[in-house]
Amino acid sequence: MGRKNRNRQRVGGNSHSHGFFWQGWGAGYSEIIKENKLFEHYYTELKIVPEGEFEEFMEAMREPLPATIRITGYKRYPDELAWHTNLSRKILRKSPLLEKFHQFLVSETESGNISRQEAVSMIPPLLLKIEPQHKILDMCAAPGSKTAQLIEMLHSDMDVPFPEGFVIANDVDNKRCYLLVHQAKRLNSPCIMVVNHDASSIPRLHFDQDGKKDVLFYDRILCDVPCSGDGTMRKNIDVWKKWTTSNSLQLHGLQIRIAVRGVEQLAVGGRMVYSTCSLNPIEDEAVIAALLEKSEGALELADASPDLPGLKYMPGIASWKVMTKEGQWYSDWSEVPTSRHTQIRPTMFPPTDPEKLANMKLERCMRILPHHQNTGGFFVAVLVKKAPMPWNRPDGSSADAPVEAVEGETPAEGNPSVPDTPDLLEVKKDNVCGPPPPKKMKLFGFKEDPFVFLTEDDPIFPSIQAFYDLSPGFPKLNVLTRTHEGKKRQLYMVSKELRNVLLNNSERMKVINTGVKVWSRNTDGEQFGCAFRLAQEGIYTLCPYIRARIINICVEDVKVLLTQENPFLRKLGDDAHNQAKKLGQCPRIINICVEDVKVLLTQENPFLRKLGDDAHNQAKKLGQCRSESC
Repeated sequence: MGRKNRNRQRVGGNSHSHGFFWQGWGAGYSEIIKENKLFEHYYTELKIVPEGEFEEFMEAMREPLPATIRITGYKRYPDELAWHTNLSRKILRKSPLLEKFHQFLVSETESGNISRQEAVSMIPPLLLKIEPQHKILDMCAAPGSKTAQLIEMLHSDMDVPFPEGFVIANDVDNKRCYLLVHQAKRLNSPCIMVVNHDASSIPRLHFDQDGKKDVLFYDRILCDVPCSGDGTMRKNIDVWKKWTTSNSLQLHGLQIRIAVRGVEQLAVGGRMVYSTCSLNPIEDEAVIAALLEKSEGALELADASPDLPGLKYMPGIASWKVMTKEGQWYSDWSEVPTSRHTQIRPTMFPPTDPEKLANMKLERCMRILPHHQNTGGFFVAVLVKKAPMPWNRPDGSSADAPVEAVEGETPAEGNPSVPDTPDLLEVKKDNVCGPPPPKKMKLFGFKEDPFVFLTEDDPIFPSIQAFYDLSPGFPKLNVLTRTHEGKKRQLYMVSKELRNVLLNNSERMKVINTGVKVWSRNTDGEQFGCAFRLAQEGIYTLCPYIRARIINICVEDVKVLLTQENPFLRKLGDDAHNQAKKLGQCPRIINICVEDVKVLLTQENPFLRKLGDDAHNQAKKLGQCRSESC
């Protein structure tokens, strides 16, 4: 069932000579029948697989998906950041021989050093070409592996604690939003916000720019829409028995509405990546064709092949048919009986005008087939916005004139400086898709605590400023808490740009989480003049601004802290030891400014205790200068 010599490899790269080998790696799956005749008939007829490769394609679909990992890119690791193994996830979890390796993967994932992410899932963020200044929207973000990748790319320069850009990660499912928060928190970024909205009607946001309120347009949008998921059969075994063409037919409309809402909020010159884990052209090329047709030249399908030169993929197709779950085929909308019009829509078919179809360049879409690189199945297309969408042009130049004003929305591109001008909804024709219908914002799930920014004269800040000797450039107005009343227990930080978004849209969006925790209240610290200790998560964010209570250590000191269970301070080198003594009577925190800071901050020590969250215990001992600890 399994294949030998599937060595680990870089995504889109060549195989290495070393790798893991596992005989019978599909063990445990034999009881599941991986057959679906309708699936085989459908994709044989559509010819998305090259001639002569269909059996190989089906054989690959029946094999378990190999586990893949991605090393966090902004932590200065080597270039080979994504790796295949030839082991399934089940074998990694269950094999006694791999127990320590699995524990390593779990711990490194929790610490944010690696992400366990499917290989094809890594492709869309790479095609977005993220830069640190980009404003990014992830429309359907949960569970968050792609979001984490976007955050990493935003922080490509670790010497910049607050990139100008940010990531707003959205999901319609309130519970899945908390999975998203968990993923994002591992990376400790002040530039991430998690929100909870229906992506097809996600609200348009505002922000202050040069003293006036403007509409927020995103430089990059990831539109990884809900799909039938038949490209995931290797890991989601239930798809084999549940697959039917009805799934695609039912999702097609939603996928178009989400994609249309995305391009509406994309800045002119911006880039949107549309992706699915489906191989079905109804969810793939048909959606792209509908977007391009509706855009009237405002959108262009980009050729992304140079961006991933090692990737094996099949170009998009320009001809396909629609099949019902009963096996009835239709080649054109004109063939569809009236009784089927609620299930099958005109946008599910290729455009009938040959010139228009050729100008779309659907061959620029990319379909990844499982047997070409031992991956899951995937579809991705890159859209570049050349002009405002027709229904958002202020001059009314669209051929399809808008006829109805929608209360409470702002025009997308025409004149973004005009506040509270109604968005316009145009008439839908049978053969085109208009913008999504307006929906009132509905809030579900738990009621979130408020986000309250500190004021310029907040009484809690002077003691923090003095204790840590924060530099004059510290952006204290970016510090927030989650309560209006009572003692502030946790302090968080966001970037200046996210602060702008939060202050201008509190009534428009449901924010689940944002920012990174930087300080936690510790009442014992009041005797030393500051009731707040550093939070481990905020070290990277605060380090550039803290000028006191820092001990710089050498490589040998790092070795001591990593290899000795309970080292006294005297075990450190003379330089580090003397720095600790000079901290005086109130040295509550030691901030170790080296690449391994996260590891060092979690080492248990009866005198140092846990650096970071429990460092106040160490501070007390340093202040008393006991001989056994000094």
